[in-house]
Amino acid sequence: MDRTTNDRGDAAIYSGGYAYEDLYEAVHDGVYNGMPATELGADGWRKPWSGGNGGSCVEAKRLNDGRVALRQSTDPHGPALIYTNHEIATFILGAKAGDADFLLS
Repeated sequence: MDRTTNDRGDAAIYSGGYAYEDLYEAVHDGVYNGMPATELGADGWRKPWSGGNGGSCVEAKRLNDGRVALRQSTDPHGPALIYTNHEIATFILGAKAGDADFLLS
C-alpha cells in the first residue's frame, strides 16, 4: 500500500491502483457506512420518491461534503448507507437508463 494525497490534499491510501479515500474520509470525519442514521441528525431527510407501498420508503440526505446518506423510512434509527456523489449519480443515471429493471421482475 502507498499513502499519498488526493486532488483535495486529503490523505488517501492506494492498493493495487484502487484509492481507499472513502475509508480514510469515514474515519477522518466520523461518517461511515452503516452508522446509525440518527447520528446524522433529524433534519434534511427527504423521500425523493414514494409509491403505494404503505409509507415504506427510502429516505435520502445530502451531507455537507456532497456524499449522500440513505435510510429506510420505517427504521429511522437504523443504519445509514453512505454513498459518494459519483456513486449515487451513477446509480440514478443507470436506473433511468433501465440498468436496474431486473430488480423489478
